[in-house]
Amino acid sequence: MAGYGFTFDPFQREACASIDAGHSVLVAAPTGSGKTVVGEYACHVALAEGRRCFYTTPIKALSNQKYHDLVARHGADNVGLLTGDISVNGDAPIVVMTTEVLRNMLYAASHSLDTLSYVVLDEVHYLSDRFRGAVWEEVILGLASSVQIVSLSATVSNAEEFGEWLDTVRGHVDVVVWEQRPVPLQQHVMAGHEIIDLFDGPGGRVNPRLVQLAKGEARRMRDDSRRPRGRSGRGKKTINYGSGRFGGATSRRYAARGSGRNTLTPSRAAVVVGLERAHLLPAIYFVFSRSGCDGAVRQLLNANIRLTSHDEAAELERIAHRHGAGLDAEDRRALGWGPFVEALRRGIAAHHAGLLPAFKAIVEEAFTRGLLKIVFATETLALGINMPARTVVLERLVKYNGQTHADITPGEYTQLTGRAGRRGIDDQGHAVVLWQPGMDPRAVAGLASRRTYPLRSSFTPNYNMAVNLVRSVGRVRARALLEQSFAQFQTDRHVVAHSRRAGAVATEIEQAWAEAACGRGDFVHYARLRDRITALQKEISRARRQEGRAEIAEALARLEPGDVCWLPAGRHDGWVLVVEPARPGSPEPNPLIMTPEHQLARLDVRDVAAPVSAASRVRVPKRFDRHSAADRRALARSFDARLAGLGEGPRTVTRPRVDADLAAQVEQLRAELAAHPCHDCPDREQHARAAERALRLERSLAGGERRAGESRNSIAAQFDRICGVLDALGYLDPEHPDEITRAGAMLARIYSELDLVIAEAIRAGVLADLPVPALAAVLSTLVYEARAGGPSPYRMPDERSEQAQSALRAVWRQVGLVERDERVERARSLDMGFAAPVHMWAQGAGLAQVLDASDMTAGDFVRWTRQVIDLASQVSNAPGVDELGPGGLVVACRGVVSALRRDIVDVDQAGLD
Repeated sequence: MAGYGFTFDPFQREACASIDAGHSVLVAAPTGSGKTVVGEYACHVALAEGRRCFYTTPIKALSNQKYHDLVARHGADNVGLLTGDISVNGDAPIVVMTTEVLRNMLYAASHSLDTLSYVVLDEVHYLSDRFRGAVWEEVILGLASSVQIVSLSATVSNAEEFGEWLDTVRGHVDVVVWEQRPVPLQQHVMAGHEIIDLFDGPGGRVNPRLVQLAKGEARRMRDDSRRPRGRSGRGKKTINYGSGRFGGATSRRYAARGSGRNTLTPSRAAVVVGLERAHLLPAIYFVFSRSGCDGAVRQLLNANIRLTSHDEAAELERIAHRHGAGLDAEDRRALGWGPFVEALRRGIAAHHAGLLPAFKAIVEEAFTRGLLKIVFATETLALGINMPARTVVLERLVKYNGQTHADITPGEYTQLTGRAGRRGIDDQGHAVVLWQPGMDPRAVAGLASRRTYPLRSSFTPNYNMAVNLVRSVGRVRARALLEQSFAQFQTDRHVVAHSRRAGAVATEIEQAWAEAACGRGDFVHYARLRDRITALQKEISRARRQEGRAEIAEALARLEPGDVCWLPAGRHDGWVLVVEPARPGSPEPNPLIMTPEHQLARLDVRDVAAPVSAASRVRVPKRFDRHSAADRRALARSFDARLAGLGEGPRTVTRPRVDADLAAQVEQLRAELAAHPCHDCPDREQHARAAERALRLERSLAGGERRAGESRNSIAAQFDRICGVLDALGYLDPEHPDEITRAGAMLARIYSELDLVIAEAIRAGVLADLPVPALAAVLSTLVYEARAGGPSPYRMPDERSEQAQSALRAVWRQVGLVERDERVERARSLDMGFAAPVHMWAQGAGLAQVLDASDMTAGDFVRWTRQVIDLASQVSNAPGVDELGPGGLVVACRGVVSALRRDIVDVDQAGLD
């Protein structure tokens, strides 16, 4: 334990002793407490014993950082790195890797596992991540029982529960919980130019000074300034910017109306100056917005703030030029290199997911060395990157969660403020919350004093997992293995005992049916007929929306000026003339049309009941001006002349067969309903209201019974449904339940949220015979997901990729129909938002050209390009790709990898420079 420069805490000694005793261990401790020492001890023991240790992390940046740390301690010959993108010394006794790489090794039965004795799962609380959390449980369940697992977690409130599960599935797992921060944390609120302690003394009482400020602000503000009332003046029941307890943008807007400029919320420049005067730098300043982080850097530059000495500025510039040596002049222009370095020299930087990896590396090294004084960051910085600071600033306690603005949770607050206080440097860390109008200091105190951070499993089976498990252990054992997951463990422990209430609900149901009784006949049977009709109509409506929207959008996007189309229903039913094609850049295709009444309107997907196509054509002059009355009249005459020979089109809308089947059921039930003796009862609707109440209660009771009944095999039931889809599409062998087909072997090597769609597209030949740029564009639609609220294009970059994308959408729809039949949640839709940039890059365009033509940040471009590379690599390495589909796809995918992996995408590949 020598060479660390500090005395080990009791929890570190206890955890290391567990490893020596041959046990696995779960360590739950605050951020910055030094729990990684325990993981490093496992590496030390492995080396001493001549065995192997894998050190896993959730993200590549953490793997790169940990690789450097372990190389410095054990030497380059003893340490390797595997991240999917990069492979360095993979046969070393200590190998750092992302958790996904280890999962893939387990499924491939890699020989690298033969001599494995220790696995470190750093940041194991990631298993609650809804997108990637399942990987951690797959690894824990899949590792050989002889392997000792060292699980390192942030402080969670249910560590004992997680440890109990680990002990159940692994055996001999010790739980070490440590809640003491290595550096005490002091909480503050900054109001105006004053940094005020949040608590008044050790008793946890809120500082009276803050309470006074809140009361004074309330007196200066009109009632409607403090809580938005809406146009009606009657007030709102909810506030759309979090709970309102922590203030925020809405209340600040109204406060400005009521009392003039708010003087308690400090500007970003004032905050930094205040921190410098109070000797609270270096600091991480959390802003929950990428653009906000970049804007803050510009604001400090404009305010001419300088936080570094001449020597520090020179060293910062040297770090920047060392990491940026691979960028040419054109790249630097596109990336804003000049302002970035100027801000860096002043001790100022931003850090977020949209930053180029090289820029991130500069910021991380500079901050770790104490040269940077203020870093504006999004919450992604709190996810494990080792960048401790003296102070953490939270600009707001409300953030956008992808759907709405919501208060941050106590767990998020703990995670963010965990960066405050550098071990061995600071006697105390500081968390500073900025005042917002309408803020309640007592609510802030409640948030700061709670340490609730429950670990919740997000585990759910998927197609790739299913075929790999069936291949590895057979279907029966795979099902049993999934029943051992943490998700199932938590479900079993938290089943709601609905039976206590079942008797009372049954009595209510009986009373409701008694009220519904009708002297003309069996009203229970009549009510159930009505209920079934309603359910089927909803299903028809839902199916039409899901299956028809993409086809309609595709058809509208193909319409050209002069096309005459028939709309059988909707707002613009009848013949319409396309005047202008869909506008580029709009979220959905919206061609400008002329109606039979000669009105011009934008045609929306919602206005069309079924895909449309041109039945005839009218010449639209190239210089047609829709604002010119004369041009409109001339076009209307041509349109009328064409209509004279067309007549009326069909009023019926062709539906998919499934819709017709459901519609037939509805018609049959309606006939049965009309013939029922209760149908003509004068009190029918009064009886129906009581019956609807009974049905609602029955559904509630049945739902509780179903949940209770399924709780003990819920994960296994999901697995069964997944296997049902795989059986239907030919990925599992129907004659040998414990074997997979050749298609299943291919699917086993494709790790993607849309894995089954990709495999089906390969088998259908959708990706065959495409030029490299077009193939890259189509592959991008399978990995890219636009950020919430961002516009998504509806056209592909060229004709070849557009044709392939149309076929791919058909495959996606067909897979969705099978998923619906098997009651499996449908895969997310395809997204064309990255198709144009990656198409340009594959054609050889430079970074500046690509970024100028899109709204992407450099970091996003590099990250998504690497995701396309990763998918192309998976397809090219999956067995049987050219045998199961038209040949040549393997070579084409390798061409995509070669075309995309160049310049900035390749320079930054591992961050190991």
